[in-house]
Amino acid sequence: MYIVLVNYVKPMSVIDELLPAHRKFLEAYYRDGIFLVSGPREPRDGGIILARCGSREELLGILEQDPFVQQGAAKCEIIEFKATRAGKALAILLDGEC
Repeated sequence: MYIVLVNYVKPMSVIDELLPAHRKFLEAYYRDGIFLVSGPREPRDGGIILARCGSREELLGILEQDPFVQQGAAKCEIIEFKATRAGKALAILLDGEC
């Protein structure tokens, strides 16, 4: 399991311009079951993605397709962790990696 910290490095005007393409990117990986939860951080200086992926390298390849990353508007930090406990609503996340 991975937490992706998305950090904006360009002005919000650039981020807002890229947002529709970024959302389309996210949707593709939600359909594939890679992305589980995502959203903006507060304050809005980046975002968070919870992902389940086969490897860090695979996730890096996916994140390189993000329009935010491709346009140099954001950088991503990947934190890997092993989920060992979850509440009932999220217990499905403990069933293993994709």
